[in-house]
This record gives sequence, structure tokens and C-alpha cells, in this order.
Amino acid sequence: MKLQELLKGVAVLSSTADGEAEIGEVRYDSRAVGKGDLFVAIRGYATDGHKYIEKALEQGAAAVVCEEAPEGVPAVVVENSRKALAEIAANRFGHPADSMVMLGVTGTNGKTTTTYLVKHMLEDAGHKVGLIGTNQNLIGSEVIETERTTPESYELHALFARMRDAGCTHVIMEVSSHSLVLDRVHGIRFAVGAFTNLTQDHLDFHKTMENYRQAKAILFTVSDKGVINLDDAAAPKMLADAKCPCLTYSCGKPEATLCATALQLHADGVEFDAAYEGASAHVKLPIPGHFSVENALNALGMVLALGMPLADAAKSMATATGVKGRVEVVPTDTDYTVLIDYAHSPDGVENVLKAVRGFAKGRVVALFGCGGDRDRTKRPKMGRIAADLADFCIVTSDNPRTEEPKAIIDDILEGMKDSKTPMQVIVDRPAAIHWALEHAQKDDIIVLMGKGHETYQEVNHVKHHMDEREIVRDYFARQGTSKVPCLRRTVPTETALRNPNDTAPGG
Repeated sequence: MKLQELLKGVAVLSSTADGEAEIGEVRYDSRAVGKGDLFVAIRGYATDGHKYIEKALEQGAAAVVCEEAPEGVPAVVVENSRKALAEIAANRFGHPADSMVMLGVTGTNGKTTTTYLVKHMLEDAGHKVGLIGTNQNLIGSEVIETERTTPESYELHALFARMRDAGCTHVIMEVSSHSLVLDRVHGIRFAVGAFTNLTQDHLDFHKTMENYRQAKAILFTVSDKGVINLDDAAAPKMLADAKCPCLTYSCGKPEATLCATALQLHADGVEFDAAYEGASAHVKLPIPGHFSVENALNALGMVLALGMPLADAAKSMATATGVKGRVEVVPTDTDYTVLIDYAHSPDGVENVLKAVRGFAKGRVVALFGCGGDRDRTKRPKMGRIAADLADFCIVTSDNPRTEEPKAIIDDILEGMKDSKTPMQVIVDRPAAIHWALEHAQKDDIIVLMGKGHETYQEVNHVKHHMDEREIVRDYFARQGTSKVPCLRRTVPTETALRNPNDTAPGG
């Protein structure tokens, strides 16, 4: 494709590049640039692509799109190279998003489950649906692994093109606050945008909760219709900032457009009565926890906004399945239960532990850590919530990234120092899981929080394979039976049962 074709509709401030030049591929990572490629220098959270313009040219780049151009280089200067990248990507792949119904979900928690529920209901209605999210990307039933909630704009449009070519009519995607601020979804018009909730997360990036909220609110300036959780404290501001008509949902507020009453919470799911514009239906969802009601309402609101009858949506909801890493039961053949959940924020920890507490017959054992290089202020909050809601806590590592694992744990323990809840500190996460299994009691529910669908642990920019399902399975395989756990040798001697007011052991 010629450079001028890629630049169609892009607001170019100046250019010294040959518009007739044939471009091989579009790159925003200088390390991937080859002869004849177009390099787009974008400013990122950790680095700035403008630093690598010379390197890209040395590797054969035919031209550069940038906001500031060095002297004497074939450059296309634009005001915002991130927006330009999104526009170039749309041109490169033939504007695939325009040929499908685009649906977006934003919020701190609940995005993944909501998107899977929407996909399920739309497929029941006969549509082929693409899904983009934290767990994975899906084209119908085809699985495409992903590394971030919302891909960079170029990968995003490439994915849209694959979905279009595969016959998808709808795309349901998680839209992260980062993607909205960093223009990854620039130029996409959403038929329906939905908001789940707002709780503390990503303040390392957004700095304040209001900045975080405003980032989420961008979705409702690029959507034709909105769906807003009226039970969330941020709802009034989200509604005030929205540039589209919004349907609201609530667990009990009669002023909501879609209202749930007669809630029933069971160990294997939830039930409630839904009322919408004079129609009513009984809804069953085989995913436990009060938050599942909210996720169900959000998903229902989105398909209702598309015109699906409430009765059809409710019938479909009953056959939905859970999402990997979201209150996921790990098979053990024991008299206790092991759950995996992605809870990695204060609100996420609170929601899953309250949900488990609602059906637990024995102890609730919370195993968790916090991610490194992320908002430190949420660490003691997560510790305090876990100590308040669990009967036993095991504090361990999550993704330490470039931080010292013990330093992260110390931050967590600060919020637990006044708690009477018994706890254990084991820095090594597989050893911590083994310890939890070794000391499990009848009817315990062991909740492994933070990793969820992830199958790795990131340390010093390197991702090491670590799947908690495999760790549990391996533990029992080493025993020769799932009934007789004993793996004391895997646990360091310094990790003896401790009081939260004691000094944390090293490691």
C-alpha cells in the first residue's frame, strides 16, 4: 500500500516523505522495522518512540510518522502520532470495525464476565461474535491469546479484519482506561458502551480516582447508546458526562431502566427477577456471587439496547458458563474446594471473598499478593479486606515485576497489622499454594486470588510459566492420591504459622 493511501484522513502538519512510496508493513516498535516499512513513533507510558527514529531508519524504514522530526529524514509530522497510528491501521485493514456492530465494556471489575455473557447471548440469537479481552481473544470458538486487555490500535484493527473476514457480525470487547486515554480505540464507534463499576486500580497511571473515572467516561462520548450501573457511586458523574442516551441498571432501585429484585444467591449461581420497560423475566445464571447479578444486568442491558427481547435474553443467560480465572473451581477430588479468581484490586478481593463467604460451610482461606510496579496504596487495603473477610490468610507474591517481592508483601502486611486473623507469609507462590493444600481442612474453600487466567509470573521483565491449575494438579500427582496431601519439604522452614503482629519472615 502506498504511503498516501495509509495516510488518508490523517491530519498531516507537514511531510518530507514520498507519498508514492510503497510501504511493506506498519511498525511502532523500532526493533521490528524492516526495509520499506513505515515507523510510527508513539509516546508510551515507559518510553518514547521518538528516541528510536534513527534506529528505525538504519533498519530500512521508508518513512517515519512522528510529532517531532529530526532534520533531513523522510518524515510525516502529525499532532498526535497515537491517533495517527489508529487511523493508519484502519486504512491498512480496510476499516473493518465499520462493517460490524461494535460493543464495549469499561469499568474496574466485571468486564470479562460481562463480555462473555454478551457473546453467549448473541451467539444464541444466531450471530457470529468476536471477543477481545483480558483472558483471550475469540473469533467464534477460535482462541487467540492476548497480553493486554485492549491491544494497541494496529493489532486491534488487524484483529477486527480477521473477525470480519471470518464472518463476525458483532464484536464485544473490554475497553480499558489505558486504551481510552492512549487512543488505542480512537476512531471506533461503538453501538453500545457499558460501565460496570469504579474502584481503586491503576492509580500508578491515572494518579487520581477522578482522572481514572474521566478516562472511563470517554467511552460514552464515542458510543451510540450507554449502559450504566446505577448502584455504583460514580454513576451520576458518568451519566452527566455521557454524550449518548443511557440505559441504567440496578439491584433494587426502581428508577433504573433495568431492575433486579428477589435476589437469590446460591453456591452454584444466582437468580433474580428482571424488569425492563414493562416486561419481566426470571433470570438464572450459574455463576455464584452478588457481583454476578450486576454482571448479568450489565450484559442484559447491552443486548436489550440492541433490541433483543428480555425473555430471550433471560432464557439464554441460564445456559451461560463461567469464565476461566473468575471463581473457577479447580478439580481436586478432596473434601475441600480450591477456587481461582483474578481479584487484584481491593474491590475485587472484597467481592470474591464476600461471594465465597455466602456459601462456605468451612473456613475461607485467602491466598493473595499484589503486583509490583503498580499502585502501592492499594496493597494495605487489600491486606485489610482479606484479613477482615477470610478465616485464614496466606500472603505471597503475585507479579513482582521489577520490585522486591518481600517489599510488596511488607506493604500488604501494613494493612493487616491490627488483625487477629491467623496468617502465613510464604514469598514463593507455588510453595504457598502447596502449603495451603497441605494444611487444608474439611469444607475449607481455598481462594487463590490475583492470577486468575494468567499462566505466568513476571519477574524483572521476564515472564516465567506458572499456571495455578498445574501447581494444584502437580501437588496431588506427587502424593499419588488426591486424598493424602503431604508435601512439607516444599515449604521453607521460616514460614511457620505466624501472628500478623510478628515480623514477617525474610525470603
